[in-house]
Amino acid sequence: MERNSWLLGRGARWILTFAPASSRGHSASPSSLLPLTEPVSGFRGSSEMLLVLLLLPMCWAVEVKRPRGVSLTNHHFYDESKPFTCLDGSASVPFDQVNDDYCDCKDGSDEPGTAACPNGSFHCTNTGYKPLYISSRWVNDGVCDCCDGTDEYNSGIVCENTCKEKGRKERETLQQMAEVTREGFRLKKILIEDWKKAREEKQKKLIELQAGKKSLEDQVELLRTLKEEAEKPEKEAKDQHRKLWEEQLAASKAQREQELATSAFQELDDDMDGAVSVAELQTHPELDTDGDGALSEGEAQTLLGGDTQTDAASFSDRIWAAIRDKYRSEVLPTDPPSPSAPDLTEPKEEQPPVPSQPTEEEDEEEEETEEEEEGEEGEEEDSQVQGEQPKETPSPVVPPQTASPTEEDKMPPYDEQTQAFINAAQEARNKFEEAERSLKDVEESIRNLEQEISFDFGPNGEFAYLYSQCYELTTNEYVYRLCPFKLVSQKPKLGGSPTSLGTWGSWAGPDHDKFSAMKYEQGTGCWQGPNRSTTVRLLCGKETVVTSTTEPSRCEYLMELMTPAACPEPPPEPPAEGNHDEL
Repeated sequence: MERNSWLLGRGARWILTFAPASSRGHSASPSSLLPLTEPVSGFRGSSEMLLVLLLLPMCWAVEVKRPRGVSLTNHHFYDESKPFTCLDGSASVPFDQVNDDYCDCKDGSDEPGTAACPNGSFHCTNTGYKPLYISSRWVNDGVCDCCDGTDEYNSGIVCENTCKEKGRKERETLQQMAEVTREGFRLKKILIEDWKKAREEKQKKLIELQAGKKSLEDQVELLRTLKEEAEKPEKEAKDQHRKLWEEQLAASKAQREQELATSAFQELDDDMDGAVSVAELQTHPELDTDGDGALSEGEAQTLLGGDTQTDAASFSDRIWAAIRDKYRSEVLPTDPPSPSAPDLTEPKEEQPPVPSQPTEEEDEEEEETEEEEEGEEGEEEDSQVQGEQPKETPSPVVPPQTASPTEEDKMPPYDEQTQAFINAAQEARNKFEEAERSLKDVEESIRNLEQEISFDFGPNGEFAYLYSQCYELTTNEYVYRLCPFKLVSQKPKLGGSPTSLGTWGSWAGPDHDKFSAMKYEQGTGCWQGPNRSTTVRLLCGKETVVTSTTEPSRCEYLMELMTPAACPEPPPEPPAEGNHDEL
């Protein structure tokens, strides 16, 4: 009697079937309303399950007898009219040994409702909620694992049946998910239509730009020719102007050199006999050639080209060029040279213009310099008073003065005709450059349009609206930024430079659903690690928002983006009550 208790035990199940309509044409009424708890073949999503739950009131309930702990799908293996064969085929036992609390099968299939086989499975009916398989070891262990309490039928524990409440919450969740799916899919269809229209407009715009590009290319070539033609007379006029100026500059420079040479010759000709001798040249030790600080007679004669003296013409032609860089004038100013004082080696006609009055700071510096010089003179006088012989000091020399740029050293303004050529050429250049910039802008627009039109935005272009958008998620430490089809970055919340977490690579979902994930690659390299990369998982939602960002592996990030474009088509809604005669 105990072995047959499984027939009416708590493990009994109900299967839902449709009853035929009565002969009078009225719809049948269910004799018992119990929710279906077995998975139904072909129902793969939450919205499908919701549809099944909503259809339950239209079903008849028929009891299917089977041993405790056996699922509805396996009940046909347990036929009480013949011996039971273990599901793994390892043995066959009389049927009265099923659920006798003794393990006869290696896979534990003969004890689906007891804890005799540690590797067995117990099926929770969970009427009103979802069926569940648990380990046979948990049967009658004092813990309620099944929401209907069927796993604790002989432990003395009274389990509260929570399946109805769980089922209600599950149905509410499924209803909410179904509502999100329906609304998201509605928005998705709008996105698809928007992309179709936008794509048509972009294709029209592309055709217009391509036609305009040809016209611009012709215009650029014409303006290039005009520019080159205008630049030829400009170049010739500017070259001629520069050539004349350089000739004048060379002549002026040669004249200044001649004047410098004449001035130096007059200084060296102490006896004014019209010649500079070896002795007169030796008065300038700065012309020393062997580095001993004095100009010997032989060195002086060598500088004079082997002669004992030279006249003004030979001095200017041959000797001045050899001594010019070392020569120092003997003439010293009585006062510190002012900025307006002329170069003693140059004629008075070449004096630079007098500068503006010195500032207060310059006056103070000059006063300090005068005080220092007065102090040095005082020390020298003191030393002479004490009878000390002053050291012989060499005559101060004036460093060679490099002629400062004068007005004649600057190229004079162009004449009217040359300036007219320059203005015409510049105008031609401006027009050419403007047309060239316009052509480059058009070419860039064409490239962008071609890329956007040919981009893979999903089966029907539903993801196209993400192309020009960016979305952010702020955490405790970072601000994550996702620009779909472009890049992903991470920036410290308290400030700092952003770090690239990858640029657009490809769609990365599984073969049957490749548009469910995006891959962004080749981001900033990690320290002694790979380049950062990010996988973006796309979830169905009524809004577009980044919901989470994690780093499951070092330098590999996972981001979730909710978008209507990821919503699948929901199943058809169930018919309203009272309108199901043709089920």
